[in-house]
Amino acid sequence: MALDSKKNTLTDQKLLQIHDLMVKARVTEERLIHIYKQGLGYFWIGGPGEEAFSVPLGLLIDKGQGKNKDWLYLHYRALPTLIAMGLDMESAFRTMFNKATDLSSGGRNFVNHYSIPKWNVAPITSVIEVQYSMAIGTAYVQKKEKGNKSLTVVTGGDAGSHESDFASCLIWSSRPKKELPILITVQNNQWGISTSYDEQHGSKSIAERAKAFQIESYVIDGNDPIKCYHTLKTAIKSIRKNRKPIFIEAKVSRLYGHSSASGANYVQEPCCIKNFEAFLIKKKLITKKQIKDIWERYKETAKKIQQKIMKEKDPQAESIWQHVYFKEDASDWRKF
Repeated sequence: MALDSKKNTLTDQKLLQIHDLMVKARVTEERLIHIYKQGLGYFWIGGPGEEAFSVPLGLLIDKGQGKNKDWLYLHYRALPTLIAMGLDMESAFRTMFNKATDLSSGGRNFVNHYSIPKWNVAPITSVIEVQYSMAIGTAYVQKKEKGNKSLTVVTGGDAGSHESDFASCLIWSSRPKKELPILITVQNNQWGISTSYDEQHGSKSIAERAKAFQIESYVIDGNDPIKCYHTLKTAIKSIRKNRKPIFIEAKVSRLYGHSSASGANYVQEPCCIKNFEAFLIKKKLITKKQIKDIWERYKETAKKIQQKIMKEKDPQAESIWQHVYFKEDASDWRKF
């Protein structure tokens, strides 16, 4: 699908920045898949195909710690968002190799399950869609404090939107005169593991469910980074000002299946990066040679990082109770 250049108001610098981050995220994910297929990692799940939505989201976050900064409740396909926020590639590899140097869990959690207190990134969980009910809490605090312009962002997938946590989020964020400053998103890749969207959803779009609660809602092409950036920017600006929820459903691709559990093999679906690169070439902002160089640079970097991280320490038995309670001395398990 060709991108509509007439609707673009982004600077050339911003377009190239988005492209660079999209490639960085994709190369990181593909290297993680390669590690799994080498038998060096136990499991992979991630977001190849969602970069056009997730990278703009990361660029628009007011990053920091505390109630006056944005809070994020993400799902396990959110690596492109975190890459755009400044996460280094090393952090992704540490989660894949379950290294003790992993700052999110000390190597005790799955790949792409991050927890970053300094950026208000709440722990990503494997339990489907519970983040939607957790996000209500910080949004309530942000609403309660006068002059606070921060917001809460929660992301998830289309299959999990059938969970009760999702419904709870819609209910609690939309109560009359008590609306919450929360951006609710669903990255709809049309699949729930191996079950197609059409077999499970009676509505044409998930956004229709948000409309039932009078929540301002949008359905967008999640493979178009320009459309995604503009829509997200407008929505975030509105939430900061009006302190009311907005719902965005982004139709995205799932390029490597659900996870390593389904093989993690490439699937022929629209690729947001290839489409974006064709647009950038047409606009004469970049050449095919420059694009190739960007890909090769990140691929070479990823290889070097893999070799480096493989040599780092594995978790030891005495660290098993660390990263369980925030700011808690977990050296003595008996007190728990």
